[in-house]
Amino acid sequence: MPQFVPLAEIDDAAVEHLLDRAFGSDRHTRTAYKVREHTAPIAALSLALVDGDALIGTIQCWPVALTDDDGRVWPMVMVGPVAIDPPRQQRGLGHRLMEQMLTAATAIGASERLMLVGDPEYYGRFFGFTADRTSAWRLPGPVDRHRLLARGAEIPDRPGLLGPHTEN
Repeated sequence: MPQFVPLAEIDDAAVEHLLDRAFGSDRHTRTAYKVREHTAPIAALSLALVDGDALIGTIQCWPVALTDDDGRVWPMVMVGPVAIDPPRQQRGLGHRLMEQMLTAATAIGASERLMLVGDPEYYGRFFGFTADRTSAWRLPGPVDRHRLLARGAEIPDRPGLLGPHTEN
């Protein structure tokens, strides 16, 4: 039976190997990586799913912020990547990782300020993410606007630049 463990307990090379298998070795060129550049994953929200000794899934969450055009900083949590070992995809494991992360986000007071880049049908239907407040956000690279999603009462609906958040 797969179990959740803190991602920090998993060897970095194993995580990178899983991410390469799930998303390709060119994944570092994507805009999402630039948004969270020079930050470390939020330990309380970054989890691994293991089955015995095998790493079968991960979810990472990152401190990011929207700096609006008036200079106000809106801290948020960027969810992703959510990675499942390809032979085990389509079995609900990614859904379980998201549910576990959302429970942890609620526990630390971060559930009202989550954002991600992902499939709007999946993340909207199951987890309440929408593109309703993200249309004026600018990112440090290209993004499919319909895939720029957020959820929570603390999500700003204003123009600004999304990027890493390194302050506490």
